[in-house]
Amino acid sequence: MIDFICYPKCTTCQKAQKWLDENKIEYTLRDIKTQNPTLEELKEWYEKSGLPIKKFFNTSGLLYKSMDLKNKLPLMSEEEMLALLATDGMLVKRPLLISDDFVLTGFKEKDWAEKTGL
Repeated sequence: MIDFICYPKCTTCQKAQKWLDENKIEYTLRDIKTQNPTLEELKEWYEKSGLPIKKFFNTSGLLYKSMDLKNKLPLMSEEEMLALLATDGMLVKRPLLISDDFVLTGFKEKDWAEKTGL
């Protein structure tokens, strides 16, 4: 089963959910605002993804900007960044698509099609 973690009010998340539905991909929906990812989940996803940790931050979000994270992140360790992400789902890049085999951040149709076997 695939976990689809999103913020329902986000237009990119809505587009991604529509894509999943149109392609008949079964998933479990999780609202990132009401069910914030835990530190343990974030560590696991980060390790499984093979992505740089910066790819897990919602760099266009208001919270990211108001906290001046563009300047603070380069001074933080990976542990500190993961702990920060675990404090608020709105800091996390979304949507997230998570399976036993992969972790995708953001919605890029080509990548999603490739990973889901379409």
